[in-house]
Amino acid sequence: MATKSIGRISEALEKERVVAEIHRPIDRRTALKLMGAAGMVAQAGAAVARQQDPGDRPGIEPFTISVADDQLDDLNRRLANVRWPPESPGEAWAYGTNRGYLEELVAYWRDEYDWRAHESDLNRFNHYTTVIDGQPLHFVHQPGRGGAALPLVMTHGWPGTIWEMLPSVRALSDPEAHGGDNADSFDVVVPSIPGFGFSGEPAEGTDVARTAELWVALMEKLGYERFGAYGSDWGAGVTRALGARFPDLLVGVHTPGAPPRQSRPPETEEERDYLARAEHWGVEETGYQRIQGTKPQTLAFGLTDSPVGLAAWITEKLRSWSDCDGDVETRFTKDEILTLVSIYWHTGTIGTSVRYYHANGLGSSRPRRTVGPIDVPQGYAEFVGIPARSQVPRSFLADPPENVTHWTTYDTGGHFPAIEEPSLLVADLREFFRPLR
Repeated sequence: MATKSIGRISEALEKERVVAEIHRPIDRRTALKLMGAAGMVAQAGAAVARQQDPGDRPGIEPFTISVADDQLDDLNRRLANVRWPPESPGEAWAYGTNRGYLEELVAYWRDEYDWRAHESDLNRFNHYTTVIDGQPLHFVHQPGRGGAALPLVMTHGWPGTIWEMLPSVRALSDPEAHGGDNADSFDVVVPSIPGFGFSGEPAEGTDVARTAELWVALMEKLGYERFGAYGSDWGAGVTRALGARFPDLLVGVHTPGAPPRQSRPPETEEERDYLARAEHWGVEETGYQRIQGTKPQTLAFGLTDSPVGLAAWITEKLRSWSDCDGDVETRFTKDEILTLVSIYWHTGTIGTSVRYYHANGLGSSRPRRTVGPIDVPQGYAEFVGIPARSQVPRSFLADPPENVTHWTTYDTGGHFPAIEEPSLLVADLREFFRPLR
C-alpha cells in the first residue's frame, strides 16, 4: 500500500547514497539554473528526439542471445559432478547459503531447467550491441507506443543484470496493454553495465561516473536529446551521477529509497536504536563488499569455475535482500533464479561484475569520488518490506530539496523492486515522469 507521507528511509538507500558519491557537474549547469524550473519542465517534452530503429543507426548491431550446445553440455557435466561441503551447524542459512536448498536448486537446474526456453524469452526483447569509446556495450531497447514516448534509461545493479529490469520494461513501453494509458509510454533503454552479462570486459577503473558518461554517449548515439533515468543499487549511483553531472540532458531521475538522513549524532532513543540496527546489518550483511572491493580476482576463479559456487553466491543475496521472509521462492521462482545465474555463467562475467566494487572503492580504504547537488527533478520510491533493513526515524530525515517532487512509500518489496514489485514501480515511474514530459 502506498503512502504520500515523507517518512522512513531504507538502509538500502544509505548504501546507494554512498556508491553515488561521484564528481560534481562537468558542464552547462549555469545554463540550466537560468532556465528556471518551469522552463526546464516546459522544454522537456519538446527536447525528446524521435528516432529510427537502433539497428539502422551506424555502429549499432542487432544482437541475439545464443549459447552454444557444447557450453550447455559442459554445464551439465559440472552439475552432475558436484563436490559438496559439509552442512553447516545451527539454523538453516545462518552460515550462508543452505546446502539443502542449494542441492534442490542444483537438481532442478540439472534435470528440469530449460535454458533454451528462457533464452527465447529473453530474445523477445530487442537486443543490440555497440562500441563507445572503445567499450563494447549491450543494451535492450524497447520502443514506446504512441507518438510521445519519453526516453528512459534503466540501470541495474549487482547481483542483478538486465534480468531484474525486464519484468517492468513491457509495461513501461506499452502501457495500454498493461492497464495504463499510452500517454505514459517510454522508450526504454536497459544497458548492461560494462563487465555484466552481455557487455564486454570493462576498461580499468570503470566506475559509476564512467558508466554515466557511457550512458550519455549511448543515448546520444540513439538520437535522444533529453531523457529520464531510473536505477537501483549501483544503478542508483549511475542515475544520480547522470542527474548531477548532466542536468541539461536529464528530464528527471528516480531511484528507490528516500533522500539522505541528517548528518548528526542521534538524539532520541528511536534514533539510537535505528543506528544500532543499521550497524548490525552492516556487520552481518556486507562482508561480500570487502572481498569484492579489495580482491575481486581471487573470488573470480572459484565463481567462474563452479556453477554451484556461483549459484550459492547469488542466491544468498537474492534471499537476504528481497522481501521474502526467509523463503527466496516467495519472490523468485527457481527458473528466475537460474536465469540470472545462467546469464553470469554463460557469459563468464561474474568476475568482471564484482570488479565494479573495486573500481568504485566500496569495501576498501580507497577514496571515493564525491557528488555535487542534483538540480533536476528527483523522485523516490521506498520499498520497505525487509524488517531487518530498518527505516530511518522521521526525526532523523533531512528536509528534502525543493526539486524532490515525488516521494512514495510502499509496504512491500526489497532491493530489487523492478522484479519484486514491477506493477508498483511502473505506476510510480509513470506518476513521477508524467508532469515532466
